[in-house]
Amino acid sequence: MNKKTNKRAVKKKKVTPLYLTRKNYLIFGAGIVAIIFGYVALSKGPADSFWSLTLAPILLGIGYLVLVPAAILWRSAKARTEAGD
Repeated sequence: MNKKTNKRAVKKKKVTPLYLTRKNYLIFGAGIVAIIFGYVALSKGPADSFWSLTLAPILLGIGYLVLVPAAILWRSAKARTEAGD
């Protein structure tokens, strides 16, 4: 007994697209700029300067821990309603 599967009967999982809007890219760009300025501040002056000890870690933390994840996770209200959240 050889059963043939009907290709129409096999249901595929619905894949939700990644909704990245202009705002996502702007937030991501701001994160990249903050990270670049953080590394530039890290390279300025001696190792015990304000730039290296205070400003650089703040900029790098904001870039890596706030802005980049926010750019990935941000969804507009319109996208949330379309997805059914």
